[in-house]
Amino acid sequence: MAVSSKKGILYQWEGKDKKGNRVKGEMKASGEAFVSATVRRQGITNIVVKKQNGFKRPKKITEKDVTLFTRQLATMLKAGVPLLQVFNIVGKGNNNPSVTKLLADIKSDVETGSSLSQAFRKHPLYFDSLFCNLIGAGEQAGILDDLLDRLASYKEKILAIKSKIKSALIYPISIIVVAFVITAVIMIFVIPAFKELFSSFGADLPAPTLLVMAISDAFVAYWWLIFSSIGGGLWFFFYTWKRSVAMQNSMDRLLLKLPIFGELMRKATIARFSRTLSTMFAAGVPLVESLESVAGASGNHVYFEATKKIQNEISTGTSLSSAMDNSKVFPNMVLQMVAIGEESGTLEDMLAKVDDAVAAISSLMEPVIMVVLGTLIGGLVIAMYLPIFKMGEVVG
Repeated sequence: MAVSSKKGILYQWEGKDKKGNRVKGEMKASGEAFVSATVRRQGITNIVVKKQNGFKRPKKITEKDVTLFTRQLATMLKAGVPLLQVFNIVGKGNNNPSVTKLLADIKSDVETGSSLSQAFRKHPLYFDSLFCNLIGAGEQAGILDDLLDRLASYKEKILAIKSKIKSALIYPISIIVVAFVITAVIMIFVIPAFKELFSSFGADLPAPTLLVMAISDAFVAYWWLIFSSIGGGLWFFFYTWKRSVAMQNSMDRLLLKLPIFGELMRKATIARFSRTLSTMFAAGVPLVESLESVAGASGNHVYFEATKKIQNEISTGTSLSSAMDNSKVFPNMVLQMVAIGEESGTLEDMLAKVDDAVAAISSLMEPVIMVVLGTLIGGLVIAMYLPIFKMGEVVG
């Protein structure tokens, strides 16, 4: 329950209605007394008024929120719950006010005569063309509950693969950051002490030891420049990446060429390609039209361009497997499975198997990353402690 005026300070109030139920709300007013008087006229008692501190930013609607809503919608429709009632139940039971408002807007559009797909299309920030096309296909074919179930499974798998990528990347990146900080501390504070100790012996030091000491001298003299350059470079990189389409396209190409990480990105993108195309096939959407949604869902500019090229070739009569082969971005395993699916008439099933096979390969990438990073960091540690080992030889 909320009351507001256009001018004044934002206050939060809480009290009990005529039935004894606890109610609360917000309103803008010139003072607490005005808020109490206004709310009391509505029959509210035991009123407590507090000034709202600062501006309360609306909670963001995440992909996880949309996925959960899709699953709830599919489950309730399968159980026979009327569509408008589903929006009421899900909206009231959600902890995110932004989701509640979004569902209320969609429900309002449906009540005024819009189809469900048309209502979703008014919110492209949360429901992409793939989502809306599948909903529209389900409405036309009278199998909305089945399509919603497939769509929910699709979005759940997308979240799972994104989570897998994040877990595979965040951990090694964290190790690199921690290793850099520890290395900097050792270079600035520890190595100079060993340098003084070694100089007192007057012995010739090996090249690796001299290199470590030279790096230490650079850290001691220019630590402020090193840290500010790295911090500024990272800020500029991410700032530009978010705002420049050309930068995003270039980075998509570069990421695919990186050792280990590039292979992981490639597998994830192919899994998304096959999963999306399989879902569109299941909905009975024509292949050329399906590829339009697949291109948008690819998540990588290289595969976006490849999918557009495949779409153009198929529209002129080329088979899917041949068009994919011509794009030069799909491995032989994927091409063979698609070709088998086309010949046997089970393309939807074969695309789903491609998804599973790629996911299995992606799961092997994380231990490989850990082994490589462990080797690199272990070598770095040995190089840093080489002066200690050399000191033992000199003393002996």
